[in-house]
Amino acid sequence: METTKQQLIQDIEKLLNSYDGLQNSTVNADILEFMDESTLKSIIGDLLKQKEHSITSNLDYLEQFKQY
Repeated sequence: METTKQQLIQDIEKLLNSYDGLQNSTVNADILEFMDESTLKSIIGDLLKQKEHSITSNLDYLEQFKQY
């Protein structure tokens, strides 16, 4: 049975590997095990914000090529 911390660590790894064109990353779970759940959730939140910002930037860039 997986603990909440183990699931959070897996979620972080999945988010890191969700970027197109990048090689898969592995997270050293031993390091993350020392972090509490709140810190792990904060890391996930930061990764999601970064991904959202990246998508928004890409959309802004692509918008300039839109023909009316």
